[in-house]
Amino acid sequence: MTSPLRIGILAGESSGDILGAGLMQALKSQNPQITFEGIGGPLMTAQGLQSMVPMERLSVMGLIEPFKRLPELLGIRKSVVRHFLSYKPDVFIGIDSPDFNLNIERQLKQAGIYTIHYVSPSVWAWRRKRIHKIARSVDLMLTLFPFEVAFYEKHNIAVRCVGHPLADLIPLSVDKASARTELGLDKRGLLLALLPGSREGEVGRLAPEFLKCAELCLQHWPELEIVIPCANAARWVQIEALLKEKFPDLKVTLTDGFAREVMAAADVLLIASGTATLEAALMKKPMLVCYKMSALSYALISRMLKVPYFSLPNLLAGKRLVEERVQNKVNAEALFQGIQSLLDDEEKQEQLNLEYLQIHQSLRKNANAAAAEAVLDSVSHQE
Repeated sequence: MTSPLRIGILAGESSGDILGAGLMQALKSQNPQITFEGIGGPLMTAQGLQSMVPMERLSVMGLIEPFKRLPELLGIRKSVVRHFLSYKPDVFIGIDSPDFNLNIERQLKQAGIYTIHYVSPSVWAWRRKRIHKIARSVDLMLTLFPFEVAFYEKHNIAVRCVGHPLADLIPLSVDKASARTELGLDKRGLLLALLPGSREGEVGRLAPEFLKCAELCLQHWPELEIVIPCANAARWVQIEALLKEKFPDLKVTLTDGFAREVMAAADVLLIASGTATLEAALMKKPMLVCYKMSALSYALISRMLKVPYFSLPNLLAGKRLVEERVQNKVNAEALFQGIQSLLDDEEKQEQLNLEYLQIHQSLRKNANAAAAEAVLDSVSHQE
């Protein structure tokens, strides 16, 4: 008979909410007596978490932007630490959001609470000295990607690669025609998907150039269909307002979510850097990846980068599979040329498919179950 377990768990953004919900479901399937406390989004709430505060209050981007909300963030963090020091869980799991979670984990670990961090920070890419903070904060690191393991082993930090849930969820071969039917789109025409991100600032910086590029694409391919999956209601309002103000004659289809379906339906993607690029790679889609921050944030980050790429497909392949556009290179003309090059080179598309398939297979590890097993193993070893 399984014994009751209390698990502290904290996710700070939507991608963490997805991972957390999958992990919680897998844990409950192995031990129905587990209870969860902490912070999460709607998916984790559906799995039984009563979030201490709305997860959206933790979602910030960049180096400079969080300072604007620092008093609130510090207050939330302090209340989380106070709660778990008073009501000690059997294990605490911080999901991604390292700038927020690692501080909590350090204080809990010092108090004798076993801590797990799920999703490696990009410590191998920049701010490598953070590895010492991680060592002080984390008993076990769960990574999504195989290439991350060696870095932690080198620094004598317990680590386990569990793979990525998206690789388990997305089939090895995606049916483009079925996706178009589901979305009510033309089965035969050329389709460009624009994915400018999920955060207000990110969309504000990328969407204008994406839409200018779309205008150039329509001049070249008059029958081109353009679809933008809006990450949430706020992004729909933001993008719709931009279209009305700056691009009133541009024919664009907006969808309320359905990003994965839109990617599956598309021939080519213009996409913001982030987890969505991994989804795109798993769907074997040609893409142009863009990244644009505030000038000050980028000036600080660019000096600390230790890797030649920033997009996940390139990091996973260890070489340049997809083209990347950063800061001022995110301009309509350059983006159009990149899109044209992708669509014109069928040989490159075939080679991309093979590379994407290798990445997909390497990440298929039944991640939710593997992460749950790692958590339960850690608890059993403490007993």
